[in-house]
Amino acid sequence: MTIRANPREIKIGGTDIMNNPYENLANAIVLQAVKDYRLHDDERELASIERFFRSGWFGVLTGLDPELLISKLRKEKVCYDY
Repeated sequence: MTIRANPREIKIGGTDIMNNPYENLANAIVLQAVKDYRLHDDERELASIERFFRSGWFGVLTGLDPELLISKLRKEKVCYDY
């Protein structure tokens, strides 16, 4: 185990345990889109977020399957609609 003063250089077994800051940003962007989807009821807004999920940009940010994500989010909406 190697631990150095710079937290970006913390390694355990040769593996960097600190996330890349760009990966953190990408994850935050995707997570915010998911939160926005969960909060909105406006069909146009939901369609816009779904377009983002299906976009090339989303593919650059994450390896998630956009159709699976959309399906799960739609099911959540159905479960919470009273």
